[in-house]
Amino acid sequence: METTRFILLIALGLVLTMIWQSWQEDYGDARNTSSNNESASEPLALEAEDLPNIPRPTTTANDKPALYTADKGSEKVQQEAVIHVKTDLLKLEINTVGGTIQHLELLKYPLSKKQSDAKVVLLDYEPDNFYIVQGGLLSKDEAANHKTLYTSPQSSYELLEGKDSISVPFYWESENGLKIIKTFTFYKNLYLVDVDYAIQNTTTADWTGSAYGQINRTQSKEPGSFFIYTYTGAVISSPEKRYEKIDFGDIEENNLSMDITNGWVAMLQHYFITALIPGSTEEKYHYYTLNPKKSSYAIGAISPAKTVVVGAEENLTHKIYVGPKLQKQLEQTAEGLNLTVDFGIFWFLAKPLYIVLDYIHGFTHNWGWAIVLVTLLLKIFFYKLSAAGYRSMANMRKVQPRLLSIRERYKDDRARLNQAMMAIYKEEKINPLGGCFPILIQIPVFISLYWVLLESVELRQADFILWINDLSIPDPYFVLPLLMGITMFIQQKLNPAPLDPVQEKVMSVLPIVFTVFFAFFPAGLVLYWVVNNALSIAQQWMITRNIERAGTHK
Repeated sequence: METTRFILLIALGLVLTMIWQSWQEDYGDARNTSSNNESASEPLALEAEDLPNIPRPTTTANDKPALYTADKGSEKVQQEAVIHVKTDLLKLEINTVGGTIQHLELLKYPLSKKQSDAKVVLLDYEPDNFYIVQGGLLSKDEAANHKTLYTSPQSSYELLEGKDSISVPFYWESENGLKIIKTFTFYKNLYLVDVDYAIQNTTTADWTGSAYGQINRTQSKEPGSFFIYTYTGAVISSPEKRYEKIDFGDIEENNLSMDITNGWVAMLQHYFITALIPGSTEEKYHYYTLNPKKSSYAIGAISPAKTVVVGAEENLTHKIYVGPKLQKQLEQTAEGLNLTVDFGIFWFLAKPLYIVLDYIHGFTHNWGWAIVLVTLLLKIFFYKLSAAGYRSMANMRKVQPRLLSIRERYKDDRARLNQAMMAIYKEEKINPLGGCFPILIQIPVFISLYWVLLESVELRQADFILWINDLSIPDPYFVLPLLMGITMFIQQKLNPAPLDPVQEKVMSVLPIVFTVFFAFFPAGLVLYWVVNNALSIAQQWMITRNIERAGTHK
């Protein structure tokens, strides 16, 4: 087998694998998804029958909860009002019903380069893109769950210049005197939100209950290329398995119910994440999924029960990370949360590549040049391996006239043809598969870099040069894909041509086929392939020239 043919078939196999993976995700499962488009006119109700079967207090609904009126001098927001909050990173709406985060925009992430004023909406209450964060308390006694009406002293809050955080409180009081203060705390330069339930027991009996949080969304499809698949769905983490996917089909088939210490849950999509992190890494939380009426999918966590004696106050807390998959912030937020930046099966190679890419970007301040330099470093690292393969191909090219001659001589005798070819290989000390092993060694590294470029939110809308002002989308003028096709064609000309005329015609068409494929790939990925091909051509040309010169001087 010629090395050229082997390399191209490997590359074609990788592309076909990605297409098959995307096809399976979209059409491979015969589930009925029509119900996922049902209108979600109100937040998912966490009823007693929806909860996992666990030995914990259950909720008791209050049809007419009394309003918290301890601060009679403050202006109270009316029923079912929306509280507006703005920080340096977030703009969001919190509904007074349950203190539900029903809308959230990422102020640092425009929807596109052309729509710089329109920001990415990660959470939303609209039926077509239903995606919210809920929470509340569970108890055999009175409690405020995510259907309970709270009040808030103000209708809007903003993180002011010079301040590091802002707290947004919500109040509720039962007729018997149980007071709940649910407080969201937002921080400057962070996508992490603290949620605290202060439980003040002024009743005549002890109160026992738990806090829960849940992420609730419909199965909406993100726009994207048919050739590029990234995971959208739920994830759960435990010390035994730090990153475990739970897709929407899994939630439909079987509700999750498990106890974990030092875990977390999240909903993922390309570039962005919403995660629930327990307030304590030492306590055992209960994790669950829900899919009531097949209209939406929820994953959540319930804290251990806590007893608040008469006249005392206790706090139940958890955290929410809602924003881009910034690896440094994710690492600092919870153990294993950075694994939601899914680098695939070769993550142990992809992680160092990302670190190097990020380090170089610190000097270049341009992700495109960082990709170019990382590609150059990889070529240097694999120089000797690549050189062995190119020498093998150069030697094959040198004996190509002799191979064509014996092919013509033994064209009707396959056995004698193969025997004569092997004799030439032995005489010239050529291994026809000599270039394959080095290529196989490099493939995992190339795949790892592919996923680094695909998964890193830092490359989203990142500028390079000239017309390429977004490395995360295809080249608008298809210049990079054309350059990739040209470099692939040049590489073919440097390699020995296949002996079989049919194979030769097929190989000549592959640069065109791959140019079409790469026209749909993000520009950052195509840039890597163009630079890699260009460096490979330079290395192969020098080695081929040296071998040909050595043969001439004999």
